[in-house]
Amino acid sequence: MSQELNEIAKRLPGKTAQALRLRQDETDAEYRLWGHLRNRVLNGHKFNRQIPLGPYVADFLCREKRLVVEIDGSQHADSLSDKVRTGWLNDNGYSVIRFWNDEVLKERRAVLETILAVLEGKIVDRCETLLFYPSTRHGDL
Repeated sequence: MSQELNEIAKRLPGKTAQALRLRQDETDAEYRLWGHLRNRVLNGHKFNRQIPLGPYVADFLCREKRLVVEIDGSQHADSLSDKVRTGWLNDNGYSVIRFWNDEVLKERRAVLETILAVLEGKIVDRCETLLFYPSTRHGDL
């Protein structure tokens, strides 16, 4: 693993405990989506949940495709800190797709199809409608 990847993967103090708390206090939307992402259920893609990445904790992460899936409640609407977080993740080689809790609870099939389209390279460009933000880095890290 390169030095740069080591730095990104390094867990900052308190982040592991924070990730554990988030796993234990998951939202209904996170719980329901996790049932479709765990154990390689989504076309064999491996996901982990509540994973520390640098100063942040990602809701769901497919390491192989470097895709972060975030599930947001209404408190995240127009959040400047979410924009900063997404920028940091993009700059460090991660693509980010965001969904609202309501979408996961009411339109789970569409959410899963969108995640799969990103994983399969069918969606690659930044899209404010889909809340998809591809990595700003290209090639090997």
